[in-house]
This record gives sequence, structure tokens and C-alpha cells, in this order.
Amino acid sequence: MSFWNADPTTASPLIRRFTSLLAPIGDARLEEMAQGAALLTRRNFGNAVRMFAPLYLSNECINSCTYCGFSRENAILRVTLDIAQILEEVRHLKAQGFRSLLLVAGEHPKFVSNGYLERCIKAVAAEVPSVALEVAPLDVEDYKPLVAAGAEALLVYQETYDPELYSQLHVAGPKRDYAWRLACAERGYEAGFRRIGIGALFGLADWRAEAVALALHLESLLKRCWKAQFTVSLPRMRPCAGEFEPKHPLGDRDFTQLMCAFRVCFPQVGLVMSTRETAALRDALLPLGVTMMSAGSHTEPGGYTGQGRDAVHHTVGGRVVAPAPELVGNAPTEQFSIADERSPAEVAAALRRLGFEAVWKDWDTGIMTA
Repeated sequence: MSFWNADPTTASPLIRRFTSLLAPIGDARLEEMAQGAALLTRRNFGNAVRMFAPLYLSNECINSCTYCGFSRENAILRVTLDIAQILEEVRHLKAQGFRSLLLVAGEHPKFVSNGYLERCIKAVAAEVPSVALEVAPLDVEDYKPLVAAGAEALLVYQETYDPELYSQLHVAGPKRDYAWRLACAERGYEAGFRRIGIGALFGLADWRAEAVALALHLESLLKRCWKAQFTVSLPRMRPCAGEFEPKHPLGDRDFTQLMCAFRVCFPQVGLVMSTRETAALRDALLPLGVTMMSAGSHTEPGGYTGQGRDAVHHTVGGRVVAPAPELVGNAPTEQFSIADERSPAEVAAALRRLGFEAVWKDWDTGIMTA
């Protein structure tokens, strides 16, 4: 099942309500939705906002995805960090306060394989209590060692729920398999991840249709995987290598309505907001449903401390080529540019001014063994 263009006559009352909340509305109605979303957020999550940082392990990738800065076709600088380099990044982030890290890697079996992820997780989990993964989809048996190594959360975004568009955007590589990716969350749940994150990349397809499909997927997972905690991300396209131009940009006003609709209909599901969004917008939307937030992010391997620059190589059309002299020693290419460039301390201070608390640690494996 794709969840795309589902028959509205067979939808649950929850999905029918969600769909109705996405209809065009005036300012007064949007303000009413925002107030309701803010009330539900406080009721279910208090004033706590969980802080996390993405830590990119590798920007190597064999997929040709037209919208992604890491696409195989892009002529970019690439590197895969070793364990010592990763630990330098981790310790830098710990010094800034982070105790929750999201490990991110492109999909390339030559570099991110043969126990690499398991070794990375073990090393990072020895430093921080919460380790999440955003990596290539795996099967249940391949996920289990990653859970055993210390990963507690799995994030996998469908990008777009439109099967036809998905096929057009994913030109080559394992990521072309729409169904395999769609079922990833359930495989992760079966493998033992306690927290699952899903989402869509807004800008690729009509935002309302995408949102309904995402809500349908979430509703299905809440029924099937009821022991797990769920989060939803609503990332919007950002500039990246390849200069992909989204055909369905999602404006700030509609983005606000979208977030409110998810909070009103799924009051106990976490909503994630990354540094893709500007500081002003993040501060404005924070009370309306945000429960997790990144800060001071870098979307390239070694971005926090400069690790790996001496091993960067250049790829053109998937082939390694000698970098031009002016590229030697440069930083690896980022997946996308961020919009909120405030430091973690500055973001935490902004949260306090708005009446919220930045929570750096809210999970420890000791909870399960106490």
C-alpha cells in the first residue's frame, strides 16, 4: 500500500478530520488552530523541547536521487569518517551540551558496510545515552545488531508517498525500491527500536496530498507498532548540490497550518523541527507543536571539527577523480544548506525566553535495567 490518493470514503474519522484541517482557511481560523495546537502541546509535553544534533558519518552514496546533494551523479567532495574522527565530533558536541545524536550516512556498501555502522554506534553509545540512525533501509536481521550496539531510534523518510513521482526522482540505486522503503519503519519496530521517526520531504509533491499520505502512514504504524514512540518530521527542500528546483514549494503560512493539523490530530506524537528552517520561523512555530529540535547543525561529515579533510576525494558521475589543486583539503560537501545558524547555546537561550526548557538528556539505557 502506498497511502497515496487513498479513497476518502474509506478513511477513518481521524484522517477525515485531518484532511479537513488542511483545507484553505482564513487568518482567524488559522489563529484558532494555532491556539488549539499550542494548548495540546503544553498538555502533552509540558515546556520541554528535546535537543539533538545530526552527526554525518559519510556522504558517499550509490543512489541517483535528483533532489539530494549526496546523489551519485553530483560532482562533490566525499569522505567517510573513521571511528577516531567520529569520536572527535562526538566529544565536541558533548561539550556543547548534546546527549542525543542522530547518526546519518549515505548509502554505499563499499564504505558503510561490514560492521561499520555497528562499530560507530558502539563508539558513540559509550559517549552519549541516546543514539538515533538515519541510514539506508535494512532488513530486520541487519537492524538487530544495531539495536544491540546501542541505537535506540530509527528515522526513515519516504521523501514522497507518490509512487509515480518517487520512481521519477530516484533514477538508479537501491533507493528506487518504494515498497522496501515504505515498510522500513515496521521492520525497525520488529528489530527492537524503541522510537521510530517518519516524514516526507515537502516541495516534491502537492503538500496537502503528501500530508494526508503521511498521516495515513502514521495512523497505520500507531496501530501496528503500538509499543514504540513515534515522531514526525516535516522537512522542506533546501539548496543543495545539483541545484534541484522543487515544483511544489510549501510556504510558511501553509507550513504553519500543516504543523497545527498534525498536532491537533496526533496530540501525543513528537514533531521535529531541524535547522532547515530560519531562526525566526522556528521560534514562532515552537509553541505550536515542536517537541524535538536540532541546533548548530552541520550536514557534512566532519563539519563540527574539520575531521576527514585530509582524506576527501572528488567524484564525478560516481567515479573518483583527482581533485583540482584548489579543492585539496576542502571540507566535504554538505547534504543541504541550513537556515538557522545559531549556536546550541543561542537556541537554548531563545527557548528559555519563550518559556520552554531545552532538554539535553531524556533517555538512558539504565532505565530498562533498573
